[in-house]
Amino acid sequence: MRHLVLALLIALIGVSAPAAAQQVPLSAIGRFDGWRENSLIGYGLVTGLAGSGDTRRNAVTQQALKNVLSRLGTSVTEDQISSRNVAVVIVIAKLPASANVGDKLDVTVSSIGDARSLAGGALLMTPLMAPDQRVYALAQGPIVTGGHSFESDLNSQQRNYPTTAVLQGGATVERSVDASIVGANGTINFLLAEPNFSTASRIANAINNRFGANVAVARNADEVRIAYQGGSNDLASFAAEIQSLMIEPEHEARVVINERTGTVVAGGDVMISSVVISQGDVRVTVTGDRYASQPSFIDGFARDIRSLTVTNTRLDVSEDQGDAVVRLPNTSVADLVEALSRARVNTRRMIAILQAVKAAGALHAELIVQ
Repeated sequence: MRHLVLALLIALIGVSAPAAAQQVPLSAIGRFDGWRENSLIGYGLVTGLAGSGDTRRNAVTQQALKNVLSRLGTSVTEDQISSRNVAVVIVIAKLPASANVGDKLDVTVSSIGDARSLAGGALLMTPLMAPDQRVYALAQGPIVTGGHSFESDLNSQQRNYPTTAVLQGGATVERSVDASIVGANGTINFLLAEPNFSTASRIANAINNRFGANVAVARNADEVRIAYQGGSNDLASFAAEIQSLMIEPEHEARVVINERTGTVVAGGDVMISSVVISQGDVRVTVTGDRYASQPSFIDGFARDIRSLTVTNTRLDVSEDQGDAVVRLPNTSVADLVEALSRARVNTRRMIAILQAVKAAGALHAELIVQ
């Protein structure tokens, strides 16, 4: 009966109409070449820990603390440093494409030693460098971990991950950055986040319709080159007007499957050609029972009599109650998944069905298995 119910459900649902096209601003599907964030990294110390810092086995921490104290006018040897209130850390941050001296940045602090927790600590002044080895910001201040870790008499309690912390607005920009989106030849390149020739062509057409013919040309599936004729004072308004243009991006047909969590995500207009699906499990169980036939006498007149072991085998064949045989006309993945859900087919089976439909050439979309 289940396959009849499933067929009726699909017949009632019918074939879904393609999703209505939606226009989005250019700022949502790409960016200008040259306008991006820059990564900063630094190496520093966190102090003020309640005995949860690095141990004496961490020679890097001892050397770093000695260097800090020597710059402050105190001369000590590594053997004289025995405190566990210090931890060596890596500090990372993101520098915006446009930053001025004095701007504040958020930083992330993570332990690289054997500290148990950074809770309650304060980061000492740490220079943050870019890949060009220049210092662009300085980070310092109390950190917030959002977790804790305590140990006593072989008992321990931990919440979240206290060896990573954040410092909101804890870094100050020391070197200004002003990214430029205009190339040496006077052009601006718009880069698509999802490369697609149709979308790139539509972007070029929209820009030409707004600013005139031959202003923009789609050079590739991920790049649109725009000729800029204005001055530096007009660049901001020109870029803002381009980003606000509305276009309809080409939809990429995809079905994403996460086998670990049993999740299936697909666009509502991903189509499936006519296909017949037969899905079910057949379980075969072989059970062997052994019985021993023990004679009433072993010794005496018949010394060659021995115990006899008899094995009886039982074969059981069963089919799962969720078996289904369905004939589908041209329909969508949304219809198929909805029908299978109403028929109480579990997610694992849905994934197996979609993979088989793709292998049969009836699923017209890219199947991504995570």
